[in-house]
Amino acid sequence: MNMKNISYCLLAGLIFGSCSGKVYEQTDNGVIVKVQQKGGQDTRLVRFQVMGDKLIHVSATPESKFTDSKSLVVVPQEKQTPFTVSQQGDTITVSTKEVKAFVLSSTGEVWFTDENGKMILQENKGGGKTFTPIEVEGTKGYSIRQVFESPDDEAFYGLGQHQAEEFNYKGKNEELFQYNTKVSVPFIVSNKNYGVLLDSYSLCRFGNPNDYSQLGQVFKLYDKDGKEGALTGTYVPDAKSGAETIVRREPSLYFEHLKREDLSKVVNLPENFPFMGAKVTYEGMIEPSESGEFKFILYYAGYTKVYINNELVVPERWRTAWNPNSYKFAVNLEAGKKVPLKIEWEPDGAVSYSGLRVLSPVDPKEQGKQSWWSEMTKQLDYYFVAGDNMDDVISGYRTLTGKAPIMPKWAMGFWQSREKYNTSDEMLGALKGFRNRQIPIDNIVLDWNHWPEDAWGSHEFDKNRFPDPQAMVDSIHAMHGRMMISVWPKFYVTTEHYKEFDKNGWIYQQSVKDSLKDWVGPGYHYGFYDAYDADARKLFWKQMYEHYYPLGIDAWWMDASEPNVRDCTDLQYRKDLCGPTALGPSAEYFNAYALMNAEAIYDGQRSVDNNKRVFLLTRSGFAGLQRYSTATWSGDIGTRWEDMKAQITAGLNFAVSGIPYWTMDIGGFCVENRYVAGQKQWNETKTENADYKEWRELNARWYQFGAFCPLYRAHGQYPFREIWEIAPEGHPAYNSVVYYSKLRYRMMPYIYSLAGMTWFNDYTIMRPLVMDFTADTNVNNVGDQFMFGPSFMVSPVYHYGDRSREVYFPKSAGWYDFYTGKFQAGGEKKMVDAPYERIPLFVRAGSIVPFGPEIQYTDEKQAEHIKLYVYQGADAAFTLYEDEGVNYNYEQGKYAMIPMTYNEAKKQLVIGERTGEFDGMLKERTFEIIQVNANSPKPFDMNAKGIVVKYNGTSQTIQL
Repeated sequence: MNMKNISYCLLAGLIFGSCSGKVYEQTDNGVIVKVQQKGGQDTRLVRFQVMGDKLIHVSATPESKFTDSKSLVVVPQEKQTPFTVSQQGDTITVSTKEVKAFVLSSTGEVWFTDENGKMILQENKGGGKTFTPIEVEGTKGYSIRQVFESPDDEAFYGLGQHQAEEFNYKGKNEELFQYNTKVSVPFIVSNKNYGVLLDSYSLCRFGNPNDYSQLGQVFKLYDKDGKEGALTGTYVPDAKSGAETIVRREPSLYFEHLKREDLSKVVNLPENFPFMGAKVTYEGMIEPSESGEFKFILYYAGYTKVYINNELVVPERWRTAWNPNSYKFAVNLEAGKKVPLKIEWEPDGAVSYSGLRVLSPVDPKEQGKQSWWSEMTKQLDYYFVAGDNMDDVISGYRTLTGKAPIMPKWAMGFWQSREKYNTSDEMLGALKGFRNRQIPIDNIVLDWNHWPEDAWGSHEFDKNRFPDPQAMVDSIHAMHGRMMISVWPKFYVTTEHYKEFDKNGWIYQQSVKDSLKDWVGPGYHYGFYDAYDADARKLFWKQMYEHYYPLGIDAWWMDASEPNVRDCTDLQYRKDLCGPTALGPSAEYFNAYALMNAEAIYDGQRSVDNNKRVFLLTRSGFAGLQRYSTATWSGDIGTRWEDMKAQITAGLNFAVSGIPYWTMDIGGFCVENRYVAGQKQWNETKTENADYKEWRELNARWYQFGAFCPLYRAHGQYPFREIWEIAPEGHPAYNSVVYYSKLRYRMMPYIYSLAGMTWFNDYTIMRPLVMDFTADTNVNNVGDQFMFGPSFMVSPVYHYGDRSREVYFPKSAGWYDFYTGKFQAGGEKKMVDAPYERIPLFVRAGSIVPFGPEIQYTDEKQAEHIKLYVYQGADAAFTLYEDEGVNYNYEQGKYAMIPMTYNEAKKQLVIGERTGEFDGMLKERTFEIIQVNANSPKPFDMNAKGIVVKYNGTSQTIQL
């Protein structure tokens, strides 16, 4: 035995009481390695737990033992995966039949390879782990950082849903916290076909672990007169206000949150200045002390432009005053070179917000690495997920965090909502409007404030406006509609429901102690319940069950589930307002509230009625949300073209985060005043001004995009959002919306089959191109096109007045224009037509797409006759999935699948033998096959004639 092995033997004896030469302890599902850090650093433990053939849980701690608590996001794994452990020198290897995980006992460095030794992912040399002690409210933990190496051609996707129009996160930074329009999920998927899930619930950062700095901390500032130390702020009031202009020096531009001691005022802004209608300018010079790329974050409400070095780096952006947004941009600057900085800001409210902060340059090699930082956790826990492709990675993620149940079929139809229907007559009138105009719809939504004004959280209806809730729900059902209702985790202190929570200690107390009032009427005191308490969750459902469920309400809208106790406060106050939780301080459990809240409803409903599918819509989310039959919408977004564009990347990254059901407020939620004035003019004079003309086109384009999202839903503030309120019948906007609504319902056999695939195959419905064309590196940064299922490529139009747009056609067997059938080769970029009423839509060569009959609601009739479009040019496969649509019988095997394959070489279509059955299943139907190829282009046309095949469940081969 050489001296190296003797040292390992001694170490093993000290750690594990043996002298076998091993430096690890094998467990039932992995190994624990005790690491002796070089340089006198503390020893630490690293642990591997095998969760599947391609799933490894990695834990690390500077403590002498692990502090394990039950994961909120990872579900227990039903079976144990075989693995082997070996040691060579100071390298310990855990091997499954698919992957190998390695750890160096000398440093704790971890890396992963496939079964053949090809590198997949490796931590930074030395381990890349940093532990910094933190103590909050008497609870000890660590701020942790984990860094992985990343090759130059890697790309990252996921992290939830964010609004800065960023798609590929390689080299970028994202702060992970929950807020209205921002949903954070600590999971990324790499184009190298692996994923990393960080099991932490606190504030996290991907990329740079540092917070953005004030400008004066990074630059020398000079005001407009050249005096060092500040910029110049000029506040010019609206002439009608009678106020005077204020000019002052600004050492920072940080007007981003309300004062904790006076929530009517914004930190650092001039007090008693009339901001509504004012014009504010911040200007001067900035001088960096180093050269490189400076990453800025702009916080804005109202109208904002940013100029650096006399160039417009941020064209005009707008956001409503009560719900600011953040936008990120980068500028290269030279050390010692002064450049002009100017911000033009027009506040759009009596209380408004603005801010500009910056990150200093980081070495590009370091910036390009995969870096995670978490503010507070007991130990480092992350899950490595390998896959053969990106779908396989997401499947691994759902293996860890839970399957995505099949949503009820009616959820795939159109949802109409408004902020808000004030009476039952308004709500029923809107649904009747759809039925009378024969525009398809399945669902209508009752938003907040259906209760008495002073009784938020009572779950009671205001009898003056909703005199007979049961009759209202029954009327909706009689019109073949479904109803979703808004339920908040918020309770006025005077309600009996609040008192039920409060007596058990299940209410966050800070809002009550601070006597916070909301915006309703004179303002009312309130609190939010603690969803981290299991008994509190049961009570939350019990109250809903007693008041709402007997009415037959079909779906639940879980608003403000961040939880948004108060808008526009700094992060520390937000933590104070939503904690301490039953599990620990809010600093540690900051991001998972929506997951806990969803669990309350899902488990609650299934406990009382396991024959009715649960549907939840929530404004926030977290890893694992999909297991609770929950969809997320992108919050109270603005009604601007840039907001529409941002939803494309937001939705795509949310989909890659493993949660398949996502939607948005088609048309945006918060409306610019110019659009409101435009509709008022139209209503009064039937004349269309320039702003209202734009409003109509914006909505037409947004509906075109929304029709190809997992859920198809319109919602927003005034102007009203029913299509006939936007534009009259015959208008191009009206025509376009009706066309795509009817097309979506025609596509229901295709769409519902995709919903089935989310359960059976862990499928993702809304798909960035990189998922299906990973080998084509040209798609790595294409964030404004996507696949809707395996066949359709969607290219939204997001600039006013555009009648064409550039489209990249990924490398493949080719593409067909949906409207003309014209063939387009893959691997090319082209300008394509985008007339007002149509979205560029292409079908992948090698596709089988079923279309059903024209219907007004999803269960109007079964698809007895299906038009089966076969887009030739490559082999194709599709499985038509059907079940009862509303219950959980599919979990017990009551469903049917019809496999279809097309062989390009033989020009044969096989409609395979049907497998499975369910009550009410069609035993016989006809398929009408329409073939499309480069030599025979055919537009989509439900009147087209093709080969008619009678099908009774037995396999048939059709020669095309």
